[in-house]
Amino acid sequence: MRIHLASVAVDDQQKALRFYTETLGFQLKHNIPLGEHAWITVVSPEAPEGTQLVLEPDVHPAVRSLKEALVKDGIHWTAFAVDDVKAEHERLTARGVRFVLPPTDMGTIIAAVFDDSCGNLIQIQEVKPQP
Repeated sequence: MRIHLASVAVDDQQKALRFYTETLGFQLKHNIPLGEHAWITVVSPEAPEGTQLVLEPDVHPAVRSLKEALVKDGIHWTAFAVDDVKAEHERLTARGVRFVLPPTDMGTIIAAVFDDSCGNLIQIQEVKPQP
């Protein structure tokens, strides 16, 4: 068994698609219209056949309430692995991404948290070499 899909709930699928592809650098995998919404997935260019991130519409009231509570409490929705958090922080900041937590040493990882412009906080993390 392996993870095939993971979701992030977004307030605007097309805005999210632009942010996750044009700003973050993910690649579009699927964009299938389904009435008012679409089945949209993106993948890492480093693993185009790997886990897909579903840009899920946050239309259910419980999802919107959960997102608001997480953001209010500074809790990220999910985390992405990067090789160098500081370099990624600099790259994304230059592209206009707003970070709510700069690169921070958290023991076994270095992490930073940004606002995905679609109602979520997302963490990027670098695993530190262990002695």
